[in-house]
Amino acid sequence: MIQDKVNNFFQFFKLDKYLFFLIVLTLSFGFIILYTASASSEKLLLLQFRNLAIALIVMLVIAQIPPRILKLYSPYLMAIGVILLILVYFFGSYGGGAKRWLDIGIIRFQPSEIMKVIVPIAIASILSEKNIPPRLGPVLLSLLAIFLIGFLIYKQPDLGTAILIVSSGIYVLFFAGVRIQIIKNVWINLSVIFSSILGTLYLAWNYFLLPYQKQRILTMIDPESDPLGSGYHIIQSKIAIGSGGINGKGFGAGSQSQLDFLPEHSTDFIFSVLAEEMGFVGVIFLLFLYGLIIYRSFQISIKSEDNFSKLLGLSLTLVFFTYVAINIAMVAGLVPVVGVPLPLVSYGGSSLLTILAIFGIIMSVNKHKLPGYLKK
Repeated sequence: MIQDKVNNFFQFFKLDKYLFFLIVLTLSFGFIILYTASASSEKLLLLQFRNLAIALIVMLVIAQIPPRILKLYSPYLMAIGVILLILVYFFGSYGGGAKRWLDIGIIRFQPSEIMKVIVPIAIASILSEKNIPPRLGPVLLSLLAIFLIGFLIYKQPDLGTAILIVSSGIYVLFFAGVRIQIIKNVWINLSVIFSSILGTLYLAWNYFLLPYQKQRILTMIDPESDPLGSGYHIIQSKIAIGSGGINGKGFGAGSQSQLDFLPEHSTDFIFSVLAEEMGFVGVIFLLFLYGLIIYRSFQISIKSEDNFSKLLGLSLTLVFFTYVAINIAMVAGLVPVVGVPLPLVSYGGSSLLTILAIFGIIMSVNKHKLPGYLKK
């Protein structure tokens, strides 16, 4: 009887019970980590509970929207997103040394966050036609849209978010079967692509990267060159991760986080807190949960009945994986510090809202089936 009611609940609200359970389990584990990372700060936890309530409502609402509606309105969503980014350029407010926010009095938000969802929707809409891989025209239109959004976000400046959003669009192209073939000969083609990448990196380093962005890259390579300045975050993070060992130092017993040696320990560097206090066992448990979420999301997306839903679900799943991978690589000193929070764990409203919106779309893909005449 109870099981029937539970099944009816998930069926009525278009939720995938397995994915929902995994998300709730990861969020619960995340609150445990956040509790110790925030030194038992009740105010921070209450704020995060508020953020979670809003994000869950958004996920629930989005799960009710059929994918074909998202596809239908994707041009308008993209247009709204571009307008908001342009407004940031002229009227945005500063935060963290960059002009990334729009303040309209009752709410202050970061338009680049919503573009993490809008860009995959728009590109999947452009490429979701009968021809897979798509023709040259839709591919060029997709690339133009992707790099326009990336450029507007780069100018804020927010290079990390720009790269992530460009990547989210490229993922759709990848799953659509787009191949880079400049010359028919495979080896010459690879050589041209590799040379183009090197040339792009040269131009980026000499003409596009700002001094602080270059410093982040140099710090990643050799954090000990400035141990009390730009290298401090990474050095303290590595100490926290390495000192956790197999079982960790114990709940609330991490010296790096509890004594405030580790900066941003409730947001960007919360993974370091986990590694120090719960050790390798805690890390593996969290990675196991992430792995199950990604597996279930891929499973849902692959079974989609139309190209748009399949491309959108697969690309959003890979976006989630990218955020997890970059945060962990960042705190381990393998990539520059770019301010990417750990999904479902780090404190923050915008990132949590974005991630649960992504899962709302994936659940919608699973529960809404297209009429036969609309399937492609």
